[in-house]
Amino acid sequence: MDEADQTDRIEEARRIFAGPIAFLKSAPSLKFLPDADVPEVAFAGRSNVGKSSLINALTGRNALARTSNTPGRTQELNFFDVGSPLRFRLVDMPGYGYAKAPKDVVKQWRFLVNDYLRGRPVLKRTHVLIDSRHGLKEVDGTLLDMLDEAAVSYRVVLTKADKVKASDLAAVIERTAAAMRKRPAAHPQIIATSSEKGMGMAELRAAVIGALD
Repeated sequence: MDEADQTDRIEEARRIFAGPIAFLKSAPSLKFLPDADVPEVAFAGRSNVGKSSLINALTGRNALARTSNTPGRTQELNFFDVGSPLRFRLVDMPGYGYAKAPKDVVKQWRFLVNDYLRGRPVLKRTHVLIDSRHGLKEVDGTLLDMLDEAAVSYRVVLTKADKVKASDLAAVIERTAAAMRKRPAAHPQIIATSSEKGMGMAELRAAVIGALD
């Protein structure tokens, strides 16, 4: 995509995300999923990666996605309608990798996420959030493997990029991109973001809209 097209895509995405966005429902199991009648774009990440803050920053809302001082609290798929008329849905997937999570909660996460990834034809892309301060961790590999096996397109989004030096951020981006080149379902480009500073949000909005094509 050339620079003019990217500028147009960013403006289109800005207008869409400035419009109506509303929480639809939470689904603790597949039987509670909404009808698969519009495209879906999902967000996944470790329990303390800043996923709720990123979704709120992405949508320009202060409290669309619930933030919690207790990582790992949300063990449901949360759906948000975007646009009126409805254009697509954002899906906030349950966090993973919380050290104090009971084994049955971990098992529930694996079944719910795996079944959703494998059985949701309208899922266009999953954005996998990685903390810029730590980079990819072993626990992230579980989700990445599930995405590869389900043949679901995904893209890594680095969070909290304002918390690291520019040189360290560049190194994390390069290491992450190198790891993604070895994975069949991964998008090659990494997006670095900061929910607090708004960094990368315009590019991420454009990437979400682009995933719908």
